[in-house]
Amino acid sequence: MAESLKKRNEVPEQLKWDLNLIYQNDEAMFADLKKAMELADQIEESFKDRLNTAENIVACMDLLEQFYQYISWVEHYTSLAVSVDYTDADAQKLDAKVSNEYRKAFGKLSFIEGEIAKADEAQIEKAIEKTSVAKQYLRDILREKPHQLSPETEFALTTLEDTLNASYELYEQTKLADMKFPDFEVGGKSYPLGYSLFEDNYEYEKDTKVRRAAFAAFSSKLKDYMYTTAGEYQACVKKEKHLADLRKYESVFDYLLFPQKVTREMYDRQIDLIMEKLAPHMRRYAKLLKRTNHLDRMTYADLKIALDPEYDPHVTIEQSKEYILDGLSVLGEEYGEMLKEAYANRWVDFAQNEGKSTGGFCASPYQKGSFILLSWNERMSDVFTLAHELGHAGHFRLCHNAQSYLDSEVSTYAVEAPSTMNELLMAEYLKEKSGDDKRLRRWVLSAQISNTYYHNFVTHLLEAAYQREVYKLIDQGEAVPAETLNEIYRGVLEKFWGDAVELTDGCELTWMRQPHYYMGLYSYCYSASLTIATQVAKRIRKEGQPAVEDWKKTMAAGGTVTPAEFAQMAGVDVTTDAALNDTIEYIGSIIDEIEALTDELEKQ
Repeated sequence: MAESLKKRNEVPEQLKWDLNLIYQNDEAMFADLKKAMELADQIEESFKDRLNTAENIVACMDLLEQFYQYISWVEHYTSLAVSVDYTDADAQKLDAKVSNEYRKAFGKLSFIEGEIAKADEAQIEKAIEKTSVAKQYLRDILREKPHQLSPETEFALTTLEDTLNASYELYEQTKLADMKFPDFEVGGKSYPLGYSLFEDNYEYEKDTKVRRAAFAAFSSKLKDYMYTTAGEYQACVKKEKHLADLRKYESVFDYLLFPQKVTREMYDRQIDLIMEKLAPHMRRYAKLLKRTNHLDRMTYADLKIALDPEYDPHVTIEQSKEYILDGLSVLGEEYGEMLKEAYANRWVDFAQNEGKSTGGFCASPYQKGSFILLSWNERMSDVFTLAHELGHAGHFRLCHNAQSYLDSEVSTYAVEAPSTMNELLMAEYLKEKSGDDKRLRRWVLSAQISNTYYHNFVTHLLEAAYQREVYKLIDQGEAVPAETLNEIYRGVLEKFWGDAVELTDGCELTWMRQPHYYMGLYSYCYSASLTIATQVAKRIRKEGQPAVEDWKKTMAAGGTVTPAEFAQMAGVDVTTDAALNDTIEYIGSIIDEIEALTDELEKQ
């Protein structure tokens, strides 16, 4: 049975990440913040109204690179402390104080891109040739030139950035600090409930009555905050539409896809093909879940359960280390050393506590290692999650070592490829270990579907399909109140699941649970990235070391390549339907094998 969550200060230190890897104390952080602010003053004094020569542009870039390195460290140090406990008022005060300070610096430096964009293109090209830290950064300024606003407007937008982005913080506060879930009862027993307790425990609960009751109780509390959450989300998408109009983009889609360097065709393809061609495979999987779990009916609340409920290997944190090191050993010795470092130096926050962000993420301050948030439940699925987040860590270790800060930002279209690649490598490793054990092999295959592909090709893809409909309405100047959001989300679920899944009350509120909606067009990127990862994993199985080396070079490229070029470096073409269609067929083949193994096991 799930237990009530502890306060953060009740959690053992070894389960928490160590932010001292960034700074030993607040004083050291403030010292770097001061250096950053002094650099901002120096840049403004030295280069404002002077960024019209290659020499000045290059000199400015050198100082700007230093400035952003400091900000990367400072910002992560304070914001990560908040992410593990949204009830910690002191952490929030520190984060607000620090961010208010460095946002002043952002305002001072808002002149840079506008001034460079106005410079003679020959001077910019000369600067690109000479700079060692900002080649792609300067190319992007040229690309963004048609959408630049006046210096005064850019200054105002930069100064107001935290206010314009407040909807995300309000959403997290509503979700993680304000929502208090009452206990629920099943068969005379009382069960504690919370956001992470539901998403990390009850969604996977073997007891059908408890699982469904938890879903009903969780949905009931979500509904109490439906209008507030819809207001927060609408503020976010309306802001994006206003900025799209201000910057003279044809649509909010063009505005949001522009920094990703992705065409509308690439975006729409992910959603349309998966909604059409993956849905039949996943309906088969839903029916398999019903069959192997002996359910009276297959409901929305049952979609996350294990295919084999009596075979769910438990894994301690210490045991996960062996799985991770062995499973990812194909990536080489240097990569393995990073994985050991992650465990030894407490990069990972395994804790379950009140106020902690749900789900998982990896944050990588420039050249300072990585910080991984998850909630450890001793399930093999946690090993896949950890491998996923370590994929981000490995990506940015390679990228930050090869690229300057200014040239290291990776398009969200491809940023999930290294993380999902690690999940696929773990699955291959576990399949090899299964030998002749059909039950273990079926478990690994089902874990690929229920963890890797379900998460990225179903959960996030359905979010993306919903999100697209929302933005279509926003583009037309319409409002999206809570009732409209519910209607859109339920419609997407009906289209994907058909009659294979009973959509119980509360399923339409799933839009309330995802922070990605406050990050532009992010949700669809998971399936796009996993398409790349699936194709590269197939190359590695077929070609071995040459494919691994290509993959490492690809990860090191950072922001210097577009998503299509990123994929091409790894030997994948994402400019046509072929890679996605092949990936969907591969998912179908896994489900085929699970069905065959189930038939065999039931005959034994």
